[in-house]
Amino acid sequence: MATHHAAHTGASRAAKPAPEAEPQQQPHEDLDPRAELSEFLRTRRDRLKPADVGLTDYSRRRRVPGLRREELAQLAGVSAAYYTRFEQGNARNASREVVDAISRVLRLSDAEHAHLLQLAQLKKHFAKGVEPPRQQVRPEVRELLTAMEGVPAYVWGRRSDVLAWNQTASAVFGDWAARAPKDRNWARITFLDPASRKLFTDWDTKAHDVVGQLRLWAGLHPDDALLASLIGELSMKSEDFRKLWAAHDVKRKTHGTMRLTHPLVGDLTLRYETLALPGDQEQSLSTYHAEPGSPSEQALRLLASWGADATQERSPDG
Repeated sequence: MATHHAAHTGASRAAKPAPEAEPQQQPHEDLDPRAELSEFLRTRRDRLKPADVGLTDYSRRRRVPGLRREELAQLAGVSAAYYTRFEQGNARNASREVVDAISRVLRLSDAEHAHLLQLAQLKKHFAKGVEPPRQQVRPEVRELLTAMEGVPAYVWGRRSDVLAWNQTASAVFGDWAARAPKDRNWARITFLDPASRKLFTDWDTKAHDVVGQLRLWAGLHPDDALLASLIGELSMKSEDFRKLWAAHDVKRKTHGTMRLTHPLVGDLTLRYETLALPGDQEQSLSTYHAEPGSPSEQALRLLASWGADATQERSPDG
């Protein structure tokens, strides 16, 4: 995933892909979709000023930052009373036109707009107390990962769990097979593994992206007890996570550039692409490559060869 990367533990050898295992966590109270909707809209209002949306503020002092509810309602073409009910999660069957109008006033990104549409439904995807179905990586996808050796690639899914990977990805990001199944999770690695701050050159940006993706999943699956447990654990153990979670920002990044400070080869600049896998829209394939002819490409080739050597050493015929 573009927004999630495992911190390298210092192991010089890449590990074989391990059988997938659904992380086991203690249940946590369900996320409240009404509270999520209310806080999301409040934080989006707070980041705007009246002048941003063409309003003149004649008052010298404003009791609240950002847009007032009544100002937003006026611009969206609804009554202040209706918008207040909507923001509090008490307006049933809000039309798509109303949600779109609110999104335009708040200047939401495409990801934020999709998140608001999901929250506005206030529908639960899984019955209370029932876990989502176990995620399975198709054998053909695992074969694809092996065929892509030389290119770091992995499959990640719900809650930012890493489900499958190739040796080159392990050589770049660390020995995932050495981690407990529940710890093969980008959010845990980013916020709870101190090595991640050394690996990610732009750690602050990466952390923001990780939390933004979790926000999207929380909106899609408010009754996912394992997701709620993960969020609760990170909130208790990481002040950085608590601050970012409270901002209610959402992110969906599908491509970009990532900088690493690798413990064996030094600086790496990699370009990434993230693609949804057919058959399971909650699983994505992320791949990384370096600019042709660059020092990063040479370093990546070196890491790939080490990964291949480590695999050969583990082979009974090697």
